[in-house]
Amino acid sequence: MKRTTVWMGWMAAAALAIAGAQAQAQAQEGLGAGHGAESRNLRLVGMSDLQGRSAFQAVIVKQGERWIAYVGTHGGGAMNSLTGNEEGNGTVILDVTSARQPRIIHHIPTASLKAVEGGEGTGSQMVQVCAGKDLPKGDPAKVYMMRTDGSRAHEMWDVTVPEKPFKMGDIIGNLRSTHRQTWECDTGIAYVNSGLSGWEVLRMTQVWDLSDPAKPVHVRDFALPGQQPGAPARANRRINDGHGPISTGAKGNRLYFGYGNVGSGAYQIVDREKLLTGPKEPTPENLLYPQLSFQSTGTMQAVHAMLPLIGMEIPEFSRHAKGRVRDFLLVLPEAIENECHEGPTMMLVVDITDERNPIGVANFQVDNKDGRFCTRGGRFGPHQTQENLTPIYHKRVVFVAWFNAGVRAVDIRDPYHPREIGFYIPATNKNTRPECVKTASGPRCKIAIVTNNVEVDDRGYIYMTDRTRTGLHILEPEGDVRRISNFK
Repeated sequence: MKRTTVWMGWMAAAALAIAGAQAQAQAQEGLGAGHGAESRNLRLVGMSDLQGRSAFQAVIVKQGERWIAYVGTHGGGAMNSLTGNEEGNGTVILDVTSARQPRIIHHIPTASLKAVEGGEGTGSQMVQVCAGKDLPKGDPAKVYMMRTDGSRAHEMWDVTVPEKPFKMGDIIGNLRSTHRQTWECDTGIAYVNSGLSGWEVLRMTQVWDLSDPAKPVHVRDFALPGQQPGAPARANRRINDGHGPISTGAKGNRLYFGYGNVGSGAYQIVDREKLLTGPKEPTPENLLYPQLSFQSTGTMQAVHAMLPLIGMEIPEFSRHAKGRVRDFLLVLPEAIENECHEGPTMMLVVDITDERNPIGVANFQVDNKDGRFCTRGGRFGPHQTQENLTPIYHKRVVFVAWFNAGVRAVDIRDPYHPREIGFYIPATNKNTRPECVKTASGPRCKIAIVTNNVEVDDRGYIYMTDRTRTGLHILEPEGDVRRISNFK
């Protein structure tokens, strides 16, 4: 027994040493030192290099018996290993039925190979997918994808056969900028960030009826008063720049809009029905008509993303006659500057039970007392949470993309006391590009991962995308993260 125990102990130590060496080797493949992987209660299952493309949003859907991931990208270009051609970054489509062996099955390119070309650059950052059977007027045999085409357009694609997608047309073109998209598959209503000529802001929100994806119908344009055409010219058109809404649909009847760019942030709660059916002419009065509340978050917190948590039962309040069930909104700014060359950013927890008088009740931050994330390279701070409200995690665990701190798993069952229960930071690799800051002696560059977005699928896998070309990583929960989740 003693010999077996010693042998098993030696094997475990050897395995750890090999794993550490592999992680270090991965880190050293890129320019500079890079770094290895770090984790707690989240385990790496599979990975795709995404052909070395800088990634943004990921959406994962079940199509027939397969699970398909659609991944949007930032601007730039890379070799498509399927065609042998260099292609402008677009939409990477993967078969992730086997999460351990994700497989790229198609890349829909964009026209430009340039990394930046005005507005939000080139590439195809955003993507939304709806099955025709879920749309009021969709073809039940088809699957549809909406995506951005750089700063130029929002497009509609038929992805029924994901290996052979074809473009159906532009929803809207000739834009100056694009960004966030939200598409309600049960109603067909879509909210898209667009840069329209004449508006006194870079990006505002357009509402489209895409219940029949082949026949887009424009519903209205929406922004803040003072940003409408004909308003006095503003010295800075990025002040309260639009980041678009997240929707609770017809049943919830609420839209939560984020605003801001490099500070000057705010969030807005809007009555969805009033937005869709109210007066459409973009006058200050009409733009205010659907608003329930508007809250500034100050100069340090430009609001990039939000996640509503409606109807949360608070155990501590169980014996109170009132207020046992509360509504909350997670408000996420976007860290912008590398190596903490800005004020601190954090995820805010806002009690919105009284929608007209929201009140901040908590915040969540990643521990950085030793400053290591400020010296590692890249951005440090929050960006986005998962948006698929699978009951496995909804109202239990929130996953937050925290740039160079990877993905953080947060126990949100008590929103007044959010606590970290896990994290995963991938190792850098040969594709990871350097992130730089300006110094008196010239640029100082470091190799670090920068997790841009996170999403989950209905099986419980967690997907994290990297903006420094490190790839797509697929995780599964273990330990406290799995225990708190609702796996059946």
